[in-house]
Amino acid sequence: MKKLLILTLPALLVGCSYYNAFYNSMFDKMNTDTLQYQCDEKPLTVTLNNSSQEVSFVYDNKQLHLKEGISASGARYTDGIYVFWSKGDTATVYQRDSIVLNNCQLQKS
Repeated sequence: MKKLLILTLPALLVGCSYYNAFYNSMFDKMNTDTLQYQCDEKPLTVTLNNSSQEVSFVYDNKQLHLKEGISASGARYTDGIYVFWSKGDTATVYQRDSIVLNNCQLQKS
């Protein structure tokens, strides 16, 4: 009986870790929104992950992942270099305090 338990325990643990990874992946997908903006300079596609409180998008051929920061108004996400700031249906992207994408308007589906 002990041998059977010793042999099946690793399989059970692997199954649990697989289930946990699958569940977390599905949970993230359920809490993720893709937002389409039209900025003065170009279109911008932003992925908003509500569960991890971050946004990601491509700018200047770089994939950026910005964590939610403190904001007096609207939603602000930053990585210390880039800032994505949205309020209502508008957004702005900054790089080191300089605006790089301006007047971004959320596009309705």
